[in-house]
Amino acid sequence: MTETSETGGTTGESRTNDEVWIVGATGRIGRGVTARLAARGLKVMPVGRSRERMLAAGAAAGLPGDAKVVVADSAERIADEIVRKRPRVVVNTMGAFAATAPVIARACLPGGGHYVDQANDVVAVDRLLALHDEAVRAGSTLVTGAGFGVLATEAVVAKLCEGRPTPHRVRVDAVASVAVEAGALGAALAASLVDVLTTGGRRYENGRLMTSRLGADPQQLTFPDGESAKSAGVSSGELVAAHAVSGAPFVTATSALVPAAPLIRALLPLFGRLLSVPALRRLAVDRLGRVPVKAAPRPRKHSWGHAVVEWRDGTRREGWLRADDGMDFTAEVTATVTELLARGVGRPGAWTPAAALGADLATAAGGTFVLD
Repeated sequence: MTETSETGGTTGESRTNDEVWIVGATGRIGRGVTARLAARGLKVMPVGRSRERMLAAGAAAGLPGDAKVVVADSAERIADEIVRKRPRVVVNTMGAFAATAPVIARACLPGGGHYVDQANDVVAVDRLLALHDEAVRAGSTLVTGAGFGVLATEAVVAKLCEGRPTPHRVRVDAVASVAVEAGALGAALAASLVDVLTTGGRRYENGRLMTSRLGADPQQLTFPDGESAKSAGVSSGELVAAHAVSGAPFVTATSALVPAAPLIRALLPLFGRLLSVPALRRLAVDRLGRVPVKAAPRPRKHSWGHAVVEWRDGTRREGWLRADDGMDFTAEVTATVTELLARGVGRPGAWTPAAALGADLATAAGGTFVLD
């Protein structure tokens, strides 16, 4: 049996079943994705370490009482189960994507299974994209960065560059506004925050990915709705995606997650060097993940993805993508990508979201473009 992609190409012999596995289904994004996919009629199976917690999360998400779960406590054991049972799509929300994504994604390849994650750091995104040729040969679609930051900026760049020659310079800014849930911060988010510090800054110069200072290029952004926020330079999946979709030789990225205050920015390299020591990193992730946080409303009405694109002739274009809660948008992006892949839409290879399914994926997930 063969499947045909939306472009008419053959994706190879499919030996998958009709299941969609959600790795990390008890976390905030995992719960949101599970609920959305269950409501759309897909056969969803939570995957994680605790059967009781997964059953409870599945029930809260609307799964039937007799819904099955997959119990596995590491990326390697999850990969073994994928190879054995061959789900159609695996959604990885467990975090630590630089380590977990290649292991889980490769397990999806035999038989043309598909894979989705929300990675948002340069190392993780690059490692997943490096599987492109393997995915093409297997007839699999691997999508990384299926969340607010990458898609909200990548899609704007794609829209601004439509019908235009390759630009000279691109800057993207990701400013999420997120309501905080009460509870522990969580290991996945803690690891992501620590990885931002240890990776440092990056930028593209003359088409080459170069090291830069974390917190460089501070911005004071005023959004189309009149609200404002600060952001600063970061090594991120947004950077990789913006470079790929535009082809621009000079690309920078900033995020509101990076402190923009001068004193804190000056200390960021020191924190990064300290946390690069493996023992200190493990301790920081463990302690930070246990930090209790209080429920709080999102700080601004909207989340914003922003891009400024410049050409050698002096032409400059600017655009925004408006979304609501950044975490909710991420869950909707992941669910939308997963549903499309489960229903046979997509093309083999490893991609960021807009590269895989087009810039209008952002509006399908609830975003609104504001372009000049």
